Amino acid sequence: VQLQASGGGMVQAGGSLRLSCKAWRSINNINLLEWHRQAPGKQRELVASITMGGRTNYRDSVKGRFIISRDTANNTVDLQMNSLIPEDTGVYYCHAVLIGSDSWGQGTQVTVSS
Repeated sequence: VQLQASGGGMVQAGGSLRLSCKAWRSINNINLLEWHRQAPGKQRELVASITMGGRTNYRDSVKGRFIISRDTANNTVDLQMNSLIPEDTGVYYCHAVLIGSDSWGQGTQVTVSS
């Protein structure tokens, strides 16, 4: 499944951004949709995930600040990021997990200044 991420940018600490990942097919049967991020010099890490049934999971550092959601009408998975901190800076990638395969989007840069 082809994925295209958008919505990144530069924001001051305390601000908000909304990322969106468009899938070029129906997401109704995609088992798991995720957002990952990679900061400079660090490994890529899972930020949030949402299952086909709508169950969500977040890494501890973003709980209460980020919200992941899926829009089956528009075939998107979004990440609303609030109360951003400089440690949230990185390239954000969407990831789709299907039975027997997975796909990554191209990444979108998020920069949070202090």
